[in-house]
Amino acid sequence: MIDSGRFSAADERATEVEAAFEIESFGEDAVTSSPAPSQLFDLGQIDVQWEAESETLWAFMTPANRPNFSMTMLRDVRYWYAETKRLFDAGQLPVKYMVAGSRFPGVFNLGGDLELFAGCIERGDLPGLVQYGHACIDVVHRTWRNGDMPVVSIALAQGDALGGGFEALLCFDVVIAERSARFGLPEMLFGLFPGMGAYSILSRKLGRLAAERMILSGKVFTAEEMFDMGIVHTLVEDGEGEAAVRDFVARNRPHHAGHVGVYEAGRRVDPLHHDELKDIVENWAASALKTDLKDIRMMRRLASAQTRLTK
Repeated sequence: MIDSGRFSAADERATEVEAAFEIESFGEDAVTSSPAPSQLFDLGQIDVQWEAESETLWAFMTPANRPNFSMTMLRDVRYWYAETKRLFDAGQLPVKYMVAGSRFPGVFNLGGDLELFAGCIERGDLPGLVQYGHACIDVVHRTWRNGDMPVVSIALAQGDALGGGFEALLCFDVVIAERSARFGLPEMLFGLFPGMGAYSILSRKLGRLAAERMILSGKVFTAEEMFDMGIVHTLVEDGEGEAAVRDFVARNRPHHAGHVGVYEAGRRVDPLHHDELKDIVENWAASALKTDLKDIRMMRRLASAQTRLTK
């Protein structure tokens, strides 16, 4: 239940948290309209495109409401992987590169469903938080393993990847980012910690100390800072992201098998097991129930700010 006497984030940092999640309003025409049905398969909140010449499968998130990982978005991501693998195994989709991006202006993904978090915490609904967390780590684990296919995965960040959006992006083999994109894990600033893979993946990429510093700071980083750390592999100017992906594929297709082998070797040397993610997310859910009223109000403020982006 809620411990209303405990204070986690200082008042003066509240605006910093809100700024981390607040993106400029783009007006009612900003959000991409529902995509036409794909010739491969139709997903409600993911625009799937197949480029046969480059053997590249693109998936752009097209959120119906807030640009976060709702249960509906998580369902569509799982279906993207499952249907892609089915077609690949059947010899109908000779995919070599899988690219994930977003059609929402200025946003890759803002992470967890804060409105769901706040409601579950207020009700003391531990099973609800665990269920959501399990859905998230299922996507994280599939993404980390490239859907169990011999492909190179590429994340295209043309906007902000925060919280769970950053956790998802970290799972890809290659990250290509436009300069204005921002990255970070602000959860600590409103009484939570990122429990869906951030610690596990960052500690493998940067080491435990650097991972803990990043998580505990709650800082939002620029694309250039992420490039200097090695998290972002290619940094390009705004508007050049898709061209940069196509250039990467064109340059590296002759070496595709070798690249797949390198990334698979990395996953073998430092494997990420589902049980590890499950234990951490269940710890996250139990910790979330200790969040105080002030931090719950902050979650709702941020959820409202995200909602305003769609109007």
